[in-house]
Formats: sequence, structure tokens, C-alpha cells
Amino acid sequence: MLPSYLTNIFSKQSYDPDNFFLIAGPCVVESEELVMEVADKVYSICKNLGIPYVFKASYRKANRTSASSFTGIGDDNGLSLIKKVGDTYQLPTTSDIHAHEEAAMAAPYIDILQIPAFLCRQTDLLEAAAVTDRIVNVKKGQFLSGASMKFAVDKIRKAGNQQIMLTERGTTFGYQDLVVDYRNIPIMQAEQVPVIMDCTHSLQQPNQTSGITGGNPQMIGTIAKAAIATGANGLFIETHPNPAVAKSDGANMLPLHLLEPLLVQVVKLRKTVVEINI
Repeated sequence: MLPSYLTNIFSKQSYDPDNFFLIAGPCVVESEELVMEVADKVYSICKNLGIPYVFKASYRKANRTSASSFTGIGDDNGLSLIKKVGDTYQLPTTSDIHAHEEAAMAAPYIDILQIPAFLCRQTDLLEAAAVTDRIVNVKKGQFLSGASMKFAVDKIRKAGNQQIMLTERGTTFGYQDLVVDYRNIPIMQAEQVPVIMDCTHSLQQPNQTSGITGGNPQMIGTIAKAAIATGANGLFIETHPNPAVAKSDGANMLPLHLLEPLLVQVVKLRKTVVEINI
């Protein structure tokens, strides 16, 4: 059962209340053409499968490995296009913020403020997001256990906001790899918040000497299915029509044409999980 702050933002969609929800879109706003193409396709898939859908795209990438990497088309342009997607398809939207002053700037454009994993302990950032009265989705740091995320939850609640989600996105495994500990899903759910599995960033291979983060996207389906079997409330999947030419995180995004067959499988799995729990 989803909390009221999520059912409220999904109120304009028709969906199966027993289904997981999906946060999906390209890594970053590259152009209006791209965000509209991805939103249109994913919206149609989710409508057919009864999946509540949140559109995601970063209006700015502030944590690129290389100083020469693409960071965005400008904050105002990026945020305006995300809002246009939400208005056009009647979808809730999300994007990540990186500094406390960005919270108030981004909040009028999006429904869910996302806190990047590297910044999940930044008190001023969490508090600034909380006081906007938007839903706050905090990604678990690669350097933290699931149990440690209770402190991020406490900071947001003490700032007066009860609308919180947590996202599992893998744990550092050596210098250039991540591993997913699925125990973190029920551990973080013990904080009485929905927990999402980031199926793409959890497959990153960071700190490559090329200055470009690597990945293992052929395992996205495995991560998604395992997360649903473990009881995750939602999935986070970055997707792009042609990841090979994406301007950010192409090594981890799911090709857009592969999203529907994956979600068909995961919906079937979710139904089985619900039946077993009943």
C-alpha cells in the first residue's frame, strides 16, 4: 500500500494499486525532442501495464567524472522542459538537486526532489528539500548501510516533512564496482517509507581511468526482478532511445525499446509476489 503522498501525485493516472511504481527517463535533459520522445513511450507502456509512473531527468549533472563532460542545457531550460513533460502527460516529475539553494529553485517545477547518493548526509541540503513541502527521495550513499539511512530520514522529518522515499543504488565494492545488498530494501522499509531500487546506477563501474563511468546494463533486468522479489515498492530505470550517443551515463541506461518487455516480466513477477504475501 502506497502512502497518501504518493497516491496523491498518481491521482491523474489509472493504475493497478498492487503494482510497483516506476521512476524513469533519460539521465539528463539533452533536448526537448528527447524528453518528449522518452516520456511519450514510457507513459504509453505504463498506462497499458497499470504502472504508476514518475518522469525523471536531471536538469543539470553536477557530479560528472571529467570536467569536460556535458552537464546540461541550462537550469531554467532543463527545469522548464521537465515541467512541460509533466503538464503534457499529466505526470509527476523528479530531478536531483545538489546544493541547498537549488531546492527552492527546483521545487516549483517538479513534484519529487531527489537527493544524490554522494550527498545523502548533507544536512543543509536535506533540510532545504524538506521545507519545500515536496516529496524527498534520498538515494542511499554507496558508502552507507541501509540502516544508516535512518539518520537522513530523521533530518527530513525533524524539518517538518513526512513525505520521504529512499532509494537503494548499490554499495562500493573495491575501487571500480558496486554490489547490491538486497537486505537494504526491508531494512530501509523499516523506517516506514517506500523504498525504490535504482536498477541502472547500481550497475555503474565508477572511477575508470578514461574519465567516463562504465556500466553493466545487461544486468538491469536481473537487478529489477530481484528487487521486486525482495519487496521493493518502486523501480528507477534510466532509459534512452540510443544510449551509445547519450550525453551522460550512456553505459548504464536501458535502450528504450527494451523497456516494455522487461516491465511485462516484472509486472508478472510482482503479481506472484503479492499473491505469496497474501
